[in-house]
Amino acid sequence: MVTGFLYKGFLRGYYQWTVIELDGHGLTLMEAGRIVLEGELAHADPGALARAGDSHVGVLSIVAEGRTVYGISTGLGKLSSVTVDRCNLPELQHNLVRSHAMGVGPPLGEEAVRGMLLFRANSLLRGCSGVRPQVIELLVGCLNAGVVPVIPEQGSVGASGDLAPLAHLALVLMGEGRARWGGEEFLGGEALARAGLESVAPLAPKEGLALLNGTAYMLSLAFCAWNTTHRALDVALRTAALSFEALRGRTEPLDERVHAARPHPGQARVAATLRDLLRESRLVNTVTGDVQDPYSLRCLPQILGPSVEALEIAGQRLELEMNSATDNPLVFPDGTALSGGNFHGQILALMAELLTMATAEVGTSCERRIALLLSAGDRGLPEFLTRRGGLHSGLMIAQYSAAALVAENRVLCHPACVDSVPTSGGKEDHNSMGSVSAWKALRVADNVCRQVALELVCAAQAAELAGVRELSPAGKELWERVRGISPPLGEDRSLAGEVEKLATMIRAGRLGAYGV
Repeated sequence: MVTGFLYKGFLRGYYQWTVIELDGHGLTLMEAGRIVLEGELAHADPGALARAGDSHVGVLSIVAEGRTVYGISTGLGKLSSVTVDRCNLPELQHNLVRSHAMGVGPPLGEEAVRGMLLFRANSLLRGCSGVRPQVIELLVGCLNAGVVPVIPEQGSVGASGDLAPLAHLALVLMGEGRARWGGEEFLGGEALARAGLESVAPLAPKEGLALLNGTAYMLSLAFCAWNTTHRALDVALRTAALSFEALRGRTEPLDERVHAARPHPGQARVAATLRDLLRESRLVNTVTGDVQDPYSLRCLPQILGPSVEALEIAGQRLELEMNSATDNPLVFPDGTALSGGNFHGQILALMAELLTMATAEVGTSCERRIALLLSAGDRGLPEFLTRRGGLHSGLMIAQYSAAALVAENRVLCHPACVDSVPTSGGKEDHNSMGSVSAWKALRVADNVCRQVALELVCAAQAAELAGVRELSPAGKELWERVRGISPPLGEDRSLAGEVEKLATMIRAGRLGAYGV
């Protein structure tokens, strides 16, 4: 990491900047988040660029010796048996990019595209892909300058590399395609020029294939989903604790001895977090006549603990993938070219499916607590959390919206990775569909942010009715944050905008972090 001071004239002064160094080996989830989500600058390590240059020399030696190597002097996919004349090798790479840029659907979000730029650059910095250093420098330059290639959302099967999405990215590096810069959309070459960057056309041998034949699209989607889930789970736990207080839940199931007897680490961490959040509450343990709460309160550690563990496992695998060479063939400085299958996204597909299910369960538990809050007459709360039921419907529809999202998430939890479809005339006969798995994970994570927001509105209203002064310090702090966005419900009003604003804040990590 490099730090320094950058002069910004319109701010009439200097501000400290941080540059995160990329070397193909040491990128962390936290650093990736700071680059992709917060806009910190990245820099390619000179030593890693030199290694990439050595690999490019290896490609040149293959061409000079006239060797037949996949993707350097042959066609692609089922056309790998076709040898391409040496004089046509540059055209081969351009044709590859142009022909594969056939994605469909709406454009990918900016954060996901930034992730693609980062992860492809870091993978190429492993020094096994045979590209010129300036290709990597342009990827990093686009990232730092805010050039965002326009990439359709659909078209990858998650195995031969994310071919279609990465082809749309590569078009911009060639000065073609389309990209956004400064809030406007331009032809790729114009966007680069406005940002003070130059294209890398004409591509050298192997470079088109190296840009396309990787996992950056599904990795980026899974990474964005992981971050969103991480933030949603943090707020979900604090929201669950606020609901727990408003419902006067029993804390006996959170006793440390209960969880020592079944020592799953996620379960124990959730229980410890809840004990801390509920400390000094004067509402808990005040229900009489029932010695056991419903599962969505009593079993919170057992329900959400596995999601905590799944998030941790998925994060470890994503970080490993960020620092991997994922194209084919791999080319080494001595000219050795090894064909393999590092582009296959099965590990990402399985991690994305795990993440999807773990995230969906967070939202399902939110919906069950919303239902409890809206029908807790035995716990001193009016039906639908309104004192004038009948004339007013109160928060009745919050549960409908949460239930609709539960239904959608259940459908999205169907595993795409078990539905392989062969491509390229059967040459590529097993595809991971990890791109679809990762897309689903991000969609579910967005849905869960809204489910948490819905519960948060209900929990805040219930806490108001139960007595804010009786809340724990943590509960009161969260209630105050909500009330800054969503005032108490008296007369019926539309809460859609307030719920969406809370969901946006959850997604962006702006409701404060507690940590699990």
